[in-house]
Amino acid sequence: MELGRSRKIIKLAVLCILAVIMNILLSIFFMNFLRFPLFLDTVFTAAIAFAAGPIAGIFVAVSVWLIHCIYFKVINFFVLCSIAEVLLICALKPSAPYIPDFAPKEKVIASYTGLVAKLMLLYIICAISISVLGGVIDYLSQLFPELQSLYFSVNDTFKYGLIMNNLPVLAINILSRIPVNIVDRFIVIFGGYFISRGLLKIIQT
Repeated sequence: MELGRSRKIIKLAVLCILAVIMNILLSIFFMNFLRFPLFLDTVFTAAIAFAAGPIAGIFVAVSVWLIHCIYFKVINFFVLCSIAEVLLICALKPSAPYIPDFAPKEKVIASYTGLVAKLMLLYIICAISISVLGGVIDYLSQLFPELQSLYFSVNDTFKYGLIMNNLPVLAINILSRIPVNIVDRFIVIFGGYFISRGLLKIIQT
């Protein structure tokens, strides 16, 4: 029993380290090679959260954040967005549908429709929550010059248009994140869930 548990812990530890590496590589690939400015450094964080729960998910999120801070030589608090997303996933993640052998086609369709609906709800909640939390963190960071980002973000493109409408700074920081999060949270939630199906098989074998 103890040997089996130790093997699962070792597997999970290795998968968490691989998730950190894959998050970074995926982010580099989309940003530097595809020139697609989305925040996709949490896809495998979501996958670990779906498969193994909040502790493993938060470990991956914090590890990616530390590497980011060391590389860019700046400390920010956007790791709170990743942690919040992990907690939302663990609180709202749907169970994998149980479909017995020779189940009627209607039941199979209904099961997968329910799964997609629950993932869609989780995606919407994450997109809104991360936009609000990220906007608040960005707003507070502007009060401390040493915490401000040193690189251009796709959010900044939307900010310029909102500034022209004389909106409050906090509202600008939140609203500028929504168009980006609508796209990248969809990839993170749905991609993370389907990757987690494979991770679960590895952990449980």
